[in-house]
Amino acid sequence: MNYKMIALDLDGTLTNSDKIVTPETKEALFHYQKHGGKIVLASGRPTQGIVPIAEELELEKNGGYILAFNGSRIVDCKTGEVMFNQTLNMEQTAKLHALAQKFSVNILTYEGDTIYTEEDQEPYASLEQRITKMPMVKVDDISKAVSMPVNKCLMTGEPEKIAYVEEQVKRAMGDSINAYRSQDFFLELVPQNVDKAASLDSLLKKLKLESTDLIACGDGFNDLSMIKYAGLGVAMSNAHLDIRKAADFITLSNDEDGVAHVLEKFVFHAA
Repeated sequence: MNYKMIALDLDGTLTNSDKIVTPETKEALFHYQKHGGKIVLASGRPTQGIVPIAEELELEKNGGYILAFNGSRIVDCKTGEVMFNQTLNMEQTAKLHALAQKFSVNILTYEGDTIYTEEDQEPYASLEQRITKMPMVKVDDISKAVSMPVNKCLMTGEPEKIAYVEEQVKRAMGDSINAYRSQDFFLELVPQNVDKAASLDSLLKKLKLESTDLIACGDGFNDLSMIKYAGLGVAMSNAHLDIRKAADFITLSNDEDGVAHVLEKFVFHAA
């Protein structure tokens, strides 16, 4: 095949508005894997929030990968090996917690299979819990609740507020972390130099593949780097305008089996 790997964002890309992978898209991905294609589930979600979809698509059997926390951790589904792992240190987590308090937005982080937050009833925190299907624990002080460095923190709030806070966090933290929105109401906070493109580059090098072997599909700002990096960068039609402008191809929406459409157009017909 001309494209040996496909990297897929989950929410707004692979899954539809009901957060499921439709039968048509699932069939296309099984067909792709049957012919040797490798799938990377590349999401801002924590690892445990991606595992159910990896199991649904049989990535363990077919040799796929989970790229979690926007790229700060990569797991080989077949072996369970953590191929890449980068974390925020405890001081950075404490600084981000202080900034969240200063600007009156909620902050979450993840340890093992648990989400920690100080505001478990905040609407967007509740949405994250529903998306990941991970238990959420309310704590008094999130910076003291975690016992080790974490892969990601997440600030949540109304879109206008989060857009403002994004700029303030970047100003306060400088280049010590990466901050970008996966949704208008989710501000992803990950280690320096971590994004989906950088992690995919690391993975491809280990597998002796090139960026030209890769299709990357996404809809959010955290997908922009991999869309620009891939041999074929694809934006969903439901993506933000800036994402669509950066893409090589705009496919159908996540509610119209846009991922299946990409495979049909660029892989199966070209095979």
